[in-house]
Amino acid sequence: MLDVACGTGEHLVALRALFGEVAGLDLAAGMRAVASRKLPGVPVHAGDMRGFALGRAFDAMCCLYSAVGYMSTAAELDAALERMAAHLTPGGVLVVEPWWTPGRFLDGHIADDVVRGGGRTISRVSLSTRDGGAARQETHYTVAGQDGIRSFVHVQRLTLFRPEDYAAAFRRAGLKAEYTAHDAFRSGRGLYVGVREGGGR
Repeated sequence: MLDVACGTGEHLVALRALFGEVAGLDLAAGMRAVASRKLPGVPVHAGDMRGFALGRAFDAMCCLYSAVGYMSTAAELDAALERMAAHLTPGGVLVVEPWWTPGRFLDGHIADDVVRGGGRTISRVSLSTRDGGAARQETHYTVAGQDGIRSFVHVQRLTLFRPEDYAAAFRRAGLKAEYTAHDAFRSGRGLYVGVREGGGR
């Protein structure tokens, strides 16, 4: 099982209990470093989902937490799905959690979280607004600990791909895909499940 855009490896922690062999792939060096410390012995590869080449295939693959939303165009989405499909064995399964579609995105949505642990409290408040064909998400973080309190802001842009964009990308990648509203992560965005129909790596 390969987790594409694995981040800090939290999904791999759970996946390792289900698969005999797991690996991760991420573009960010800081994320990979955290994942490697968390998962000794698990390969965490450096790579961009639009152009990675690991020289091997996997029976299963996932790309979760709407990481595909960072693709800025349909061509980039196509490239990412093609690369993932190229690393699947025939009959292999790819699970992708999409970002919101234009019809389901809530312009002006506010989200918040508070996490406590390790002697720290972290609060997160975000505002998501429509920016053309994408969502602009501005998030403010406050981190409080015995060493003081600090705050920072993170702004990201995620593309609002249409359902037909996802369907076309899967099809062009040689994957037979179905969308299901069933969502184990309860995000409400559902999941695409694609199966590689055959072909070379």
